[in-house]
Amino acid sequence: MLFRKKITRSCSYCQHGTSVGKEQILCVKRGIVSTNDSCRKFRYNPFKRIPPRVKALNFQKFDETDFSL
Repeated sequence: MLFRKKITRSCSYCQHGTSVGKEQILCVKRGIVSTNDSCRKFRYNPFKRIPPRVKALNFQKFDETDFSL
């Protein structure tokens, strides 16, 4: 969930961080840090959070009769 009260802190979705590469964040407070780091100045920015992709459904186990009325 994007807007839950308890979230794990990560510099990758902090208000003070900007992505530099896949594994590095440029933090205004601490400089270049890892994406998994966090500090006391953490401020959650929901627009930076990328939710996990939903798995594609497997429709091969169904046949025509399952979709007819």
